[in-house]
Amino acid sequence: MAILYEKLLQETPIAVVESEELPEKIKGLYVETPSNKVILLNKNISESAEKACVLAEELGHYYMTTGNILDQSKIENRRQEKRARSWAYEKLVPLSKIVQAYLAGVENCHQLAQYLEVTDSFLISALKRYQEKYGLKAKHGPYIIYFNPLQVRKEDFCG
Repeated sequence: MAILYEKLLQETPIAVVESEELPEKIKGLYVETPSNKVILLNKNISESAEKACVLAEELGHYYMTTGNILDQSKIENRRQEKRARSWAYEKLVPLSKIVQAYLAGVENCHQLAQYLEVTDSFLISALKRYQEKYGLKAKHGPYIIYFNPLQVRKEDFCG
């Protein structure tokens, strides 16, 4: 099932190239030169969920970062990295989809990752980021999403 990855590819406004030239530990890289913008994905990534997560993060760099931020010892570069990852989390794991999964009967994080077509580790990172952003819970429509442990409950009103 590679629906999410294919959908992201169709939405991507710049070239995506699967490259054998990237070192094994680098899964993706957004490259911008004066004449070109491209996302390089490591060709060794075979799982579509992982490809989707890497592509989403590199799209986050395309939309949210400027300049070379490879040196993560600089605070501003770490901030930009966090913005790019947050963009990816909100793109692939929006609160609305967490509620939708709950309504579809998804019962745990592993099932949720499969439902969303993301990796377990990406989902866990997204939930941690949401907890940083919102605290222990967030409201989405008539639902409350608790991040740790992950639960969705319909809000009850009395009186």
